Amino acid sequence: MIVSMKPPYDLNSKILKLITSISESIGEVNASLLNKPSPQLRKQNKIKTIHSSLKIEGNTLTEDQITAILDNKTVIGPQEDITEVKNAINVYENLKRFDSSSEKSFLLAHKSLMTGLIKDPGKFRTQGVGIVKGAEVEHLAPSYDNVPFLMRDLFEFLPFETLISQKQQDYYKALSDSDKEGKSTKFIEYMLSVIDTSLAELLNFKNRTLTQVDRLEYFVALDKNVFSRKDYMLV
Repeated sequence: MIVSMKPPYDLNSKILKLITSISESIGEVNASLLNKPSPQLRKQNKIKTIHSSLKIEGNTLTEDQITAILDNKTVIGPQEDITEVKNAINVYENLKRFDSSSEKSFLLAHKSLMTGLIKDPGKFRTQGVGIVKGAEVEHLAPSYDNVPFLMRDLFEFLPFETLISQKQQDYYKALSDSDKEGKSTKFIEYMLSVIDTSLAELLNFKNRTLTQVDRLEYFVALDKNVFSRKDYMLV
């Protein structure tokens, strides 16, 4: 009999402090950003999200190269990495099509992400996987035959939208530490710190001071030679 798996963890002072900080930042973001996100902010968020999430999986393209692909420019790099970025852009630009609580929708997103990269996109894996550093296994994923059950359990448990880390080694270390301790406390601390940092960066971006040159360079980067005063002020 398979028992539902709820990851064990300790609710410590670090986690509580991070939750408080995140709650305060979310309140500030809701008040100042979400109603009128600037075009520049939306584009930069898209690029950073795609870059950080793919980098964790070994993609070698830089933010500048991803920006070029997004602008339909030619990029020199591994074809597999370019395909991976194009797939991610397609999914990002069609997020409203997907339901974050649906396993079927999750597999549809996986198919879009992995088309041209693996044999059977849109299906759960049928072999073992892990993270190897040198001669040591840092993290061994659950057996493939348990994946369908575990994913169903995850959709019922997952309490927040996952953000992908920009610090790959810290991500692996958090997984490794949690494996060794038999608890997910370290990974929860890590993910909360990523969310907290991301919100802080978002708020810092909002409070930036843009010069006339900064605004003009933004439109040049978009290949827009003509723009309205309203567009200019929204940047």
